[in-house]
Amino acid sequence: QAHLAESGGGSVQPGESLRLSCAVSISMHAFNDMNWYRQAPGKERELVATVTYGGGTNYADSVKGRFSISTDNAKNVVYLQMNMLKPEDTGVYYCHADSFVSGSRYEYWGQGTQVTVFS
Repeated sequence: QAHLAESGGGSVQPGESLRLSCAVSISMHAFNDMNWYRQAPGKERELVATVTYGGGTNYADSVKGRFSISTDNAKNVVYLQMNMLKPEDTGVYYCHADSFVSGSRYEYWGQGTQVTVFS
């Protein structure tokens, strides 16, 4: 029912910035929360940032003060602004959404966008 598509990834030098976008095919009011995850080769996928239906945000300790998640509900887009990027931020970044309906949890994933920060 819902489709998520990430864009904005690329290769940058340490200290530079990137802004990732996630285009959502339906109104984001349908979701309880929107999230950004990332995954490096050989590692588990980790939660980076969350924005809830009520507008609250949460971040992984490793990105606090550098990353910011936000939404544009009129455009059905969720953003991840990434500043002061470090080599440790390298990985595939995924957009994710949660919806709870009729006592069931529905999850939706984007296909991912690569972020590379040079050493």
